[in-house]
Amino acid sequence: MGTGGDQRSNGSISPRQLLWKLSDCARQYRERQTLSPQAALGRRGEDLAHRYLRSLGYVVVARNYRPAGGEVEADIVARQGETVIFVEVKSRASGDFGSPDRAIGADKQKNIVRAARAYATRAGVEWSQVRFDTISVVFTDPPSIVHQKDAFFEGRF
Repeated sequence: MGTGGDQRSNGSISPRQLLWKLSDCARQYRERQTLSPQAALGRRGEDLAHRYLRSLGYVVVARNYRPAGGEVEADIVARQGETVIFVEVKSRASGDFGSPDRAIGADKQKNIVRAARAYATRAGVEWSQVRFDTISVVFTDPPSIVHQKDAFFEGRF
């Protein structure tokens, strides 16, 4: 699993990667002081998913996107070519209770689709160019990231 696009062949990291890591550490420290442990873990998972997607060449255009009304949310909105991808990120401290993506039920999928429809309408994106992915993060050492493309399709076609 690669998390950085600028990794040098000798194992050192670029100044930009160092800045990202320091920024993440500072934000995560602040969040540990203000968020519940479970919410802070989820935020760390979103940070890793964001980095992972960027390393694959995706362009992340929004995080925690909430349309007007704010009752639904998409964790990450990204682009890959002409495709707009709505990514649901689930994180767990361990894999003891199964894969984190098992927690994405039908109601959660419907909420993500509602957020995606609002985004697509606002951005002028055709529904045929929308995809729904999931990323499961398990905080083992090193963290495990599983990316499932086209995880669900409700109402897509």
